[in-house]
Amino acid sequence: MPYFDTASTAPLHPVARQALAAALDEGWADPARLYREGRRAALLLDAAREAAAEAVGCRPDELVFTPSGTQAVHSGVAGALAGRRRTGRHLVVSAVEHSSVLHAADVHAAAGGSVAQVPVDRTGAVTAGGYADALTASTALACLQSANHEVGTVQPVAEVADVCAEAGVPLLVDAAQSLAWGPVEGAWSVLAASAHKWGGPPGVGLLAVRKGVRFSPQHPADERESGRFPGFVNLPAAVAAAASLRAVRAEAEAEAARLRVLVDRIRRRVARLVPDVEVVGHPDRRLPHLVTFSCLYVDGETLLHELDKAGYSVSSGSSCTSSTLTPSHVLRAMGVLSEGNVRVSLPPGTTAEDVNGFLEVLPGAVARVRAALGSPESEPVEPVADSVEVDALGLRCPQPVIELARAVRTVPVGGTVTVVSDDEVARLDVPAWCSLRGHDYLGEEPRPQGTAYTVRRRT
Repeated sequence: MPYFDTASTAPLHPVARQALAAALDEGWADPARLYREGRRAALLLDAAREAAAEAVGCRPDELVFTPSGTQAVHSGVAGALAGRRRTGRHLVVSAVEHSSVLHAADVHAAAGGSVAQVPVDRTGAVTAGGYADALTASTALACLQSANHEVGTVQPVAEVADVCAEAGVPLLVDAAQSLAWGPVEGAWSVLAASAHKWGGPPGVGLLAVRKGVRFSPQHPADERESGRFPGFVNLPAAVAAAASLRAVRAEAEAEAARLRVLVDRIRRRVARLVPDVEVVGHPDRRLPHLVTFSCLYVDGETLLHELDKAGYSVSSGSSCTSSTLTPSHVLRAMGVLSEGNVRVSLPPGTTAEDVNGFLEVLPGAVARVRAALGSPESEPVEPVADSVEVDALGLRCPQPVIELARAVRTVPVGGTVTVVSDDEVARLDVPAWCSLRGHDYLGEEPRPQGTAYTVRRRT
């Protein structure tokens, strides 16, 4: 059964499994103790730290192990902000950061700090100029992911790092999605990563803080992990994480070239096989194993269930799969279609047969979901009015857009349709639908219930 959600978590690498088993036998003792079992454990921990630091591109004494990638992010953000509190309390992040970074920013704002979000374009990319505009004299820290976790867009970290360095602001990089493929380029200051993203065991994070960066850990310190993170290190898991990182990095160049061919096939074929699909993310500057697309008039959760029944495990940023009924903040920031969103992230070893099988079942799965919702464009309709208003209150994604698509056929070219919806997703998907279908989005206005979105028919 093909597993296509390695961006969430990668299957345990065979090297990680072997290293974990060996370290459980050899590295169970306290590495801080001087007897032989402790010395043996300390040697294993030192070797793991050196291997991880080599992969990251930092000194071993700059890197510590944490209980998770999220803990590494939270500790990195809090420690860097505290270390530069005399400079100010201004934090800069991109609008598409992982939720762990945004949650840390929320905590900072709740404590009285200020946060600026740098916008992205429709491919999900920031610009160095965007960061330059956001930095102020009171900026204590800037954060930028190396590559986006939902659409795969690789960010210009080196250029942003140069802008930050010129302003004297440290840059924290969330490298969780990209570290398996290579070190992060540029003069970053703090880096966080998560082992389960590259096939290491869950429950291990990496936090690297460059020498010279002002950093003040915001938790009680002890003698372990250079005082940057307290508590007994899960040594067997850390050993397995470092060993698997070294293993996947050794395979990265060849595997990236192979997976990029398969992802390119998906990007090309999806648009040909399935009508009304938007492939999102940067077409070239992207991770080699990840592709994301959104399907018009599709319930994302139902589509994921259809693909699961066909044997394919994929992920989604669609609001239809979210308990909050709001789309992914990444898709929202990009301004792209969110309904029927599918993220495919291929693990190492994925074959052409696996991808071909997915492409064979996808069109039928999408067609079944659309048929269940009712196709809005199946039969020609004669225009009946110059202006139509549609009540979509109480309807959830993708139904408001389906109702809009039905109504726009009842007005002549140049006529307008207003859809009234209380679904927050409509704010994103109505403009995205206009872009896909070639109509004019005229804007929105509040109503006593919900919001009215107006569209002018162009074709």
